[in-house]
Amino acid sequence: MPIEAHTSRPWLIHEIAPDFRIEDVWSFRTPGAGPDDFPVMLAALEASNRPGKTTWPTRFLFAVRWKLGAVFGWDKPQAGLDAAVTSLRDRLPEDLRRCPGHKDPNIPFTPVYQTHDECVEEMANTTAHIVCHLGWVATDDGGYELRMAALTKPGGRLGRFYLAFIKPFRYLVIYPALTRRWERAWLDRDLDKKVHHDRES
Repeated sequence: MPIEAHTSRPWLIHEIAPDFRIEDVWSFRTPGAGPDDFPVMLAALEASNRPGKTTWPTRFLFAVRWKLGAVFGWDKPQAGLDAAVTSLRDRLPEDLRRCPGHKDPNIPFTPVYQTHDECVEEMANTTAHIVCHLGWVATDDGGYELRMAALTKPGGRLGRFYLAFIKPFRYLVIYPALTRRWERAWLDRDLDKKVHHDRES
């Protein structure tokens, strides 16, 4: 989607991260969704992040990325949140600091805040400080859809080069696979919850 699809919304993220660059804006179809279904969608997304749910090209690309990070030291603790960079949570009003949202153990993001229609998570390493913003938006047909925006603050020249280098991979591999998985997660939300419950039982 165009950048304006994100900037035109009255999101809180605009106030707390004005110094971040908006890289990508995507929408995800959630047929039949209502105004109060944002937490339902977030739970479905977490279920879709369990091991084995992602496609092999996506797993391969991330495996390569983590390997390179280990070799070049991109992901060392000294380059992470509250070390090299300050968490966005420090910019929040006190009431929202107490509502960071749920930590998904299967993704390397840390919750920042969650409201009735926004969920923000962040991660940082040598290459960039990255923010994932999820929003719940009313559609023209009377329904609702999920929107995601990726915001970044590059870590110097290396970060700018890295973000430019991975852009084709994001558009050709990561985002198409993510769209299919997240839209399927909404459609299968009740079935997936039942299967996971049966397995734990």
